[in-house]
Amino acid sequence: MRGSLPAVQSLTAGYADTSGFLALKGLFTSHVTGNFVTLGSALVFGSSGALAKTLALPMFCIAVLAVRLLALRLRASGKPVLRNVLVLQVLLLSAAAVLAAWAGPFEDADAGAALALGMLMVAAMAIQNAAHRVHLAHAPPSTVMTGTTTQIMLDLADMLHGALPETRAATRARLRTMIASVVLFATGCALAAVLYAKFNKWCFCVLPLLAAFALMMRQDIAEAVARSQRTC
Repeated sequence: MRGSLPAVQSLTAGYADTSGFLALKGLFTSHVTGNFVTLGSALVFGSSGALAKTLALPMFCIAVLAVRLLALRLRASGKPVLRNVLVLQVLLLSAAAVLAAWAGPFEDADAGAALALGMLMVAAMAIQNAAHRVHLAHAPPSTVMTGTTTQIMLDLADMLHGALPETRAATRARLRTMIASVVLFATGCALAAVLYAKFNKWCFCVLPLLAAFALMMRQDIAEAVARSQRTC
């Protein structure tokens, strides 16, 4: 069950990135540094979304800083950090879904409602990035697949060359985890594209459901750990 939470988060990140990109004129909400490229495109071709792409990275940074400060206060008061952080992500993505359903579809990504939607999603994915870095560092990143894909190819090369017996099992386990992460991210991208083509703004309603499912995964992990501690 411990591996389920990063898996759901990879699916969520792929879905968020693609739905945001399609609905908000090329805005990356998970892989925010990609907005430097699409910002250049918006400026050259005069398309909308330049403001949203400019604000995405500062918003991401502010959200990570804020959630870190929140986590430190939660930890100091003895409250569960990961659960509360994931609840906050659910709330942000729920607000994003409501806003998209109310104000979408969006012709101008820099207009008020569209800009607010983009920043809500960027903040939610910043929280996911921060939570992963602090609490799920054993798992591959859920939002950026470049490094994971590189490691997959390196491990495959090692296996083909003939990995040492003492490292072969660990390499295979890492490969399975990383391949699953990439496949789930790609599945999220494909699912978002299909649902956006069919339902347009209503596709955002899936995001809080995915985040809520991730929260349930965290609850299952916590309960399993508590049970194991009681039996020790």
